[in-house]
Amino acid sequence: MLSIYLQKLKFHAFHGLYEEETTLGNEFEVTLTVKFIPQQLPCESIDQTINYVLLFDLVKERMNKPTPLLETIASGIAMQIFEEFRLAEEVIISI
Repeated sequence: MLSIYLQKLKFHAFHGLYEEETTLGNEFEVTLTVKFIPQQLPCESIDQTINYVLLFDLVKERMNKPTPLLETIASGIAMQIFEEFRLAEEVIISI
């Protein structure tokens, strides 16, 4: 099994339950691990692995959508990864 790590991605976003959070925003740090089993080794094409640029874009897009609960964001990111990356076996995310 191989893993793609995106660590300490920083975003200013407007998540939270309270007015101050949704008005002023906060700094958030996201760390993401996606584990997968490649169809062949070595991986010689981007189609044979998990594209970390697309992973980053997915996280960035989701972090730009204000949401009351961080748990909702984390589970949404994980579900979207499983939908968009057929090789993904496991997703570990912290916000």
